Amino acid sequence: MPPLIVADQVAKVFSGGARTVTALEGVSFEIQTANFVSIVGPSGCGKSTLLKIISGLLPASFGKISVNGKPVTGPLENVGMVFQAPVLLKWRSVLGNILLPVEFAKLDLSHHVDIARALIKLVGLEGFEEMYPHELSGGMQQRASLCRALVTDPQLLLMDEPFGALDAMTRDELDMELLRIWEERKKTVLFVTHSIQEAVFLSDHVLVMSARPGRLLEKIAIDLPRPRTLEMMSAARFGEYTLRIRALLSGAGGLAASAGSTM
Repeated sequence: MPPLIVADQVAKVFSGGARTVTALEGVSFEIQTANFVSIVGPSGCGKSTLLKIISGLLPASFGKISVNGKPVTGPLENVGMVFQAPVLLKWRSVLGNILLPVEFAKLDLSHHVDIARALIKLVGLEGFEEMYPHELSGGMQQRASLCRALVTDPQLLLMDEPFGALDAMTRDELDMELLRIWEERKKTVLFVTHSIQEAVFLSDHVLVMSARPGRLLEKIAIDLPRPRTLEMMSAARFGEYTLRIRALLSGAGGLAASAGSTM
């Protein structure tokens, strides 16, 4: 089966006044359909920029991205995005926020209300449909954000440090929730994180990036059984993967650049 996503020598250069910054340089990889792939690397290495280029929200300066065999030349339609901040509209209820992409795409609202309610139940927000963002915890807001990304049934889910601002217990809970949804829906997921452990725990493959300009150091296949359990984090094989990724980042100057992160 051909890959869903192909990155071919992707580079991104930002120019502002007298200063030019190369965020990404010569990044190439392939991602198969229904794979869960995480991207780890130091702050400023271009992880979020890469997601924006894949989604078509930002053009590459050099190289190209293809999705479903077609070059990305503008914003993709069949993509859901989840950001570190939930970005919920404070004047809309949980259900209203989840239905926003449906309204923007001018899809059948009555049909998607049923889909939204099913997603709300799936993520454990049943009974909170008519509540507003300020009435929800951070974890509940991110659950609503995940529902919003899934409501149009996208083929590809792009997630930019979605649980990074949450406490450790809530983060573990939402990691498990995300895996459960992924097992059920089999979306292709590209997940940016600063946590090596989170990347290994969630993923089929981990893309390890260097410090800026971001280059792909290695694409590591994670050969751990599924379904994953939190107890796996104490297994020797899990530790070997985290040490291998840590060594790559340390060798490329990544750990020093990310002091204080959960790497």
